[in-house]
Amino acid sequence: MSAKTILIADDSATMRAMLVTIVEGLGDYNIVEASSGFEALRLLPRDHVDLIMTDINMPDINGLELISYLRSNLNYKNIPVFIISTECSEKDIEKGKQLGADEYVVKPFLPETIQQLVNLYLNKTP
Repeated sequence: MSAKTILIADDSATMRAMLVTIVEGLGDYNIVEASSGFEALRLLPRDHVDLIMTDINMPDINGLELISYLRSNLNYKNIPVFIISTECSEKDIEKGKQLGADEYVVKPFLPETIQQLVNLYLNKTP
């Protein structure tokens, strides 16, 4: 069985590195990084992606626009998407979920939270 691929889209190199480290702690995953929503869209056709983690506030195409695109595209509409953002109002969370985010994680977060969600969505036991 080949390793599953996770796309991490965040304009913060520090946040991407932290998420990569958290996911690597779970074992064998391919990780693809994008520094903007536009770059994430550019990378999607190249790799089969099993899970996407995105920030909301990014240059070019923000995380909400990225989710809107994913949910309207037959090739990507069933990929689980986590929003990981500092935007923490009920309105922000509601909007993210309405657009199709499967999970909304507010920064700062515990690494275990991300690991549990990855395990849940990628069918591994915690």
